[in-house]
Amino acid sequence: MANIKSAKKRILTSAKRTERNKAIRSKVKTAIKKVYAAIEAGDKAAAATALTGAISELNKAASKGVYHRNTSARKISRMTIAVNKLG
Repeated sequence: MANIKSAKKRILTSAKRTERNKAIRSKVKTAIKKVYAAIEAGDKAAAATALTGAISELNKAASKGVYHRNTSARKISRMTIAVNKLG
């Protein structure tokens, strides 16, 4: 355990941040799974709806620094292409 006050504070803030990042990552993964589940089922309407939600979650994660913006853009691009192929 740290003895210096600033080091103790860093431990607390990094733990808080880690929890926040885990929650955001989990939300993103769930949203992405919903899109691919709808694609597997062949349901274009559900896939399009899920895609909108997933794009929103990915953009939020990228803006908060949980995901790199290029990673977010790549995932969005691949999902959009997959949903458009259903047509």
